[in-house]
Amino acid sequence: VRKLAPDVKAQIICLVGPPGVGKSAVGKRLKMKLERSVFLDGDWCWDLHPFVVNEETKRLARANIRALLGNFLKSPAVENIVFCWVMHADAVERSVLEGLDLTACKVFSFSLICGEETLRFRLQKDVREGVRAAEILARAPRYLPLFAKRGNRLIDTEGRTPEEIAGQIFALSGG
Repeated sequence: VRKLAPDVKAQIICLVGPPGVGKSAVGKRLKMKLERSVFLDGDWCWDLHPFVVNEETKRLARANIRALLGNFLKSPAVENIVFCWVMHADAVERSVLEGLDLTACKVFSFSLICGEETLRFRLQKDVREGVRAAEILARAPRYLPLFAKRGNRLIDTEGRTPEEIAGQIFALSGG
């Protein structure tokens, strides 16, 4: 069992990457490796119907995410927050975290990536299963190059299981 450093009350582990790269699958497994942990998928915070991406819905999502993260940070029951969302730029991640009390909080950020062919394969499976709309097939691959420009650690998911990736992130975040 990993203990946080005495001066750290909580940690947030951000998993970012294009849709379909495996953020949620990895995040759920990572949560199980951590004590007193919670998993938050940013997509839950704007699961609207019809799904519309515009400035208003982006503001709504960020506000909802901040509210949940803030509540988790205040809770003595939570030490580890595993949070995933697309967050294709450092500025997006900063806008989500701004205003939170990150005193005594350690923040890790990992970009999950894979090859375009693998991403399309995963997304096509999700479309067939009705998990995603077909329009994602054109949009998601355009995000891939953006994550190489982020200032965080790159984790290649190509040919690896979510369990393996969660183990790597656990180790890199102090496990």
